[in-house]
Amino acid sequence: MNLKQITKKDQLYLKKLYFDSIISIDEKIYSPEQKRAWASQAWDNKYFNLSLQEGKGWLIEEKEKIIAFASRYPKDRIALLYCKGDSQRKGCGTELLQKLENEAIKEGITCLTTEASLISYKLFLKNNWEMIRKEKIIIKNIIFERFKMIKNF
Repeated sequence: MNLKQITKKDQLYLKKLYFDSIISIDEKIYSPEQKRAWASQAWDNKYFNLSLQEGKGWLIEEKEKIIAFASRYPKDRIALLYCKGDSQRKGCGTELLQKLENEAIKEGITCLTTEASLISYKLFLKNNWEMIRKEKIIIKNIIFERFKMIKNF
């Protein structure tokens, strides 16, 4: 596996990977309607694009194909952390999370926040993040639960 910084030329592929990552989630966790609404955010949510264009991000390639990515935007928030469906649970999320944390520390950032999904919050907990609260949001008239989380350095 190869870790490298996200560039502009990666952005369209990252949108497709984001879509794949969400659509491949077990329907016991998120319904088909939730997955469709969430996956649409790569095209419908301006903050998604800002996270890739103005944020600091990293991706993992395997056999010259991108299999995972993550970004910070703004600088003290983990905005995106996604793995291709068939690459999940293989350590990519941990590697990307640690890279984002280490880069933040080098930049003098003393705290990171995120809003973690029902599937990613356990990864953050394993990496010594604290849960602030459970919250509900609405995307395309569909309710989602997520976890507001924080890590101090």
